[in-house]
Amino acid sequence: MSFRRFLRATGGRSLSSKPRDEDIKDEYPGEVTVHPETNKPTYVWDCIKNKSSTVCRVVQPLDPSTPKPEDAVRFVCISDTHNQAARLLPTIPDGDVLIHGGDFTNVGSLKEIKQFNDFMGKLPHRHKIVIAGNHEVTFDRQLMTEQNSHVFMSFATALQEVKQEDWKHIPSHLTNCTYLEDAEVNIMGFRIYGSPWQPEFCDWAFNLPRGKPLLDKWNLIPTGIDILVTHGPPLGHGDLTTSKERAGCVELLTSVQRRLKPKYHIFGHIHEGYGITTDNTTTFINASICTVNYSPSNHPIVFDLPTPKVPTMEAETSL
Repeated sequence: MSFRRFLRATGGRSLSSKPRDEDIKDEYPGEVTVHPETNKPTYVWDCIKNKSSTVCRVVQPLDPSTPKPEDAVRFVCISDTHNQAARLLPTIPDGDVLIHGGDFTNVGSLKEIKQFNDFMGKLPHRHKIVIAGNHEVTFDRQLMTEQNSHVFMSFATALQEVKQEDWKHIPSHLTNCTYLEDAEVNIMGFRIYGSPWQPEFCDWAFNLPRGKPLLDKWNLIPTGIDILVTHGPPLGHGDLTTSKERAGCVELLTSVQRRLKPKYHIFGHIHEGYGITTDNTTTFINASICTVNYSPSNHPIVFDLPTPKVPTMEAETSL
């Protein structure tokens, strides 16, 4: 989702604010704690981006027409298609595993979900992994239970049909893919973990306050994950908004860099952050297909990984 009107309540300082070294405390490697300035992500990034240990290098995407190497698995990444996925069908590159980073609908209506499921069924990829985003309102059990958020009330008419269908089982309509919600799946020998959460924004789905509530979700992610899929970005990677504020989660970045260290981290949410960066350990991919104006103009991003040397029967499992 675009952050053109990024909440001032986050307390982010402008890029012209000069950070002070004493504002940032060094922590023990591997230890993940809530940053004292977690509610000021722009300021935190200003403080750490020029340190010698901080790397954020832009990576050029792989041309999808490039032949896949022997003994490799090709991954195709998309996110934030916002119920426009059917228009993308001719443009989706071939591959072994397709990953969708959330926001595949506008409000999570049953009609949108079924349309997306039909789209997934037409794709030739052997495996398809999907997580929810803040637009999948009906997937957020707490939000649907309370039914008092601004977003729920704004789209009550559109969501009425879902209430009649029992929204508690709404993910069951995704029959042509594997849906992950704070869960892991082993695909072709790779451990993939998916989580829909992101910092609070306008009462949408899967919103949590910055700091401990989000860190508690990241602490559920087991070590040894090869590919992490979250809807929201980590701080400093694919999270710069048109207002020049950083929207990424501080604790997600810390968890990725100090504890998890996956090969790839796939996400979306900040449409204008589309692209690839690396810290020389993890490659970060903002796979948002829709631009800041909700035009599905960005291209899917592909990457290859060597096939793990494990027996096929052990390499492929499902939830």
